[in-house]
Amino acid sequence: MASSPLPRPETSPRRPGAVGELWRGLLGRAARLIAGVHQTWRRSLQVRVVTITLVASSLLVGGFAYLIADKITNILLENAKTDVRLRLNSGADYAAKQVYLYGQPQEAQLQETIEGTVNYLAGGDPQQTSGVVVAITAAHHGEIQTRTAPDVDVQPLISPELRAAVADGNVASQIGTGRLTGDRTKYLVYGSPVPTRFGQIELYYLVPLARQDATAADARATVVATGAALVVLLGLLAALVTRLVVNPVRVAARTAQRLSAGLLDQRMVVNGEDDLALLAASFNQMATNLQRQIMRLEEMSRLQRRFTSDVSHELRTPLTTVRMAADLIFAEREEFDPAVARSAELLQAELDRFEELLTDLLEISRFDAGFAMLDAEPTDLVPVVHRVVERLAGLAERVGVPIELDLPDTEVIAEVDPRRVERVLRNLVGNAVEHGEGRPVLITLGMDETAVAITVRDHGVGLKPGEEKLVFNRFWRADPSRARQTGGTGLGLSISVEDARLHGGWLEAWGAPGQGAQFRLTLPVRAGDRLTTSPLRLVPDDARLPFGGPRDGGPLAIGPGVGGTLAIMSGPAADVPTSRTEVRS
Repeated sequence: MASSPLPRPETSPRRPGAVGELWRGLLGRAARLIAGVHQTWRRSLQVRVVTITLVASSLLVGGFAYLIADKITNILLENAKTDVRLRLNSGADYAAKQVYLYGQPQEAQLQETIEGTVNYLAGGDPQQTSGVVVAITAAHHGEIQTRTAPDVDVQPLISPELRAAVADGNVASQIGTGRLTGDRTKYLVYGSPVPTRFGQIELYYLVPLARQDATAADARATVVATGAALVVLLGLLAALVTRLVVNPVRVAARTAQRLSAGLLDQRMVVNGEDDLALLAASFNQMATNLQRQIMRLEEMSRLQRRFTSDVSHELRTPLTTVRMAADLIFAEREEFDPAVARSAELLQAELDRFEELLTDLLEISRFDAGFAMLDAEPTDLVPVVHRVVERLAGLAERVGVPIELDLPDTEVIAEVDPRRVERVLRNLVGNAVEHGEGRPVLITLGMDETAVAITVRDHGVGLKPGEEKLVFNRFWRADPSRARQTGGTGLGLSISVEDARLHGGWLEAWGAPGQGAQFRLTLPVRAGDRLTTSPLRLVPDDARLPFGGPRDGGPLAIGPGVGGTLAIMSGPAADVPTSRTEVRS
């Protein structure tokens, strides 16, 4: 006895959980099914065309089927009404002649005459079962009596409204449902007054509409079946026609994908001479021309890279010799007259620029050849930023541009190549100082769980619309006529993009005329991780953007994408505990 209540507390808590699991499973399946249908709808032109054809044809054929079936039903009903009306008129005339001899409703032979008249109008047999019921209503000894043939209780089958209309001397009709001579069926009632010498009697015909209903049902079924078959045929025809059109397009899409993957010998099969064959032939011609142009450009690019690499290496030897002689002359410049001493200083400066250009060209050639290697190690980026600022302090002092730092109070550790990151920052900060127009340059460092970011903001002339797409191109300058203090090679940002890409990171630019520019370097915290967002905003908070600009929907940036192209990227801002330090030379 004590064990009987034990199962209840064990099983009762499990049932809601099991129901919840079942409900969640059903919802998950429904969501996956809806997602699959939506994906199929978006990806398949054939499915969309066939579905739209089926829906449109179903609505059209359904509308026509309804109109045709309704028209057939109305025609059958009108025919039945016409037939009953004719019989009613004839029967009313016959009944009037039969009862015309009687002047009083109490006469003994009147009831027999009425009964004989009903039997005659019903077909002669009082028990006939043709379905048509004839009824005459007359007053007898002050009471309303009804004679019917066959013997059916018609009192509930004739509505009071119909009786009142006939009693007023009108021919009236109604359609109802009830039992006439068998099963419950739909019937038509027509009533007409019959004038007599002693007043008025009423003649009613009750006709079943079962045959008309069956005929209308057969017509509706036939129309529906025909319409369904027509819809199916239209769907099959749409699928066939769409397949004939879509298949060559799919083949063209697959061929284009193979071409974009580098399989330049892929071509479409040309069958016939129709428009699709013309499409295939034109596509093949385009592919041939593209292959020829790509091969020519690849050959030119290969020759250019080889020429750059060879020239850079070959110039190293004479440059070393010239450098040795220039260093000797530069060291003894104080013993020369002022003009010769100034020439020695200019020679030394230009040799420095020449050597820097050769170094950049060699680095670019290594990137082009795919020989650049990443030497990543855990590095604190705060000292890296300080080293870059210290190296550019002299330049900042000469041009009168203060450098401000916005760095976290704690260490910012990431697996990076410190030499390459320092080179990127040196290029960014150097460009910002050079184009700062005497206004402060702000360097900001931020970090989250997956990425670190460094922004370099200047308040110079900025970038014109579209120039943020060109700023990373080799040898491109926003203003070639600008008075330059350092005379850069034009390769710094190109090398910086390659360094960022080698880390798996982003290098992005923003700029606006009169508002300066901002560059953002974003690198993964762990080498090899994939970036999705950046801890810092690309568009600075003090930027004045037109309504509807990038900030309305998140920062929009132009940076290096896959395969060396420029890509549009976005990344949210992040709040990082920071301390602000101003460095002035």
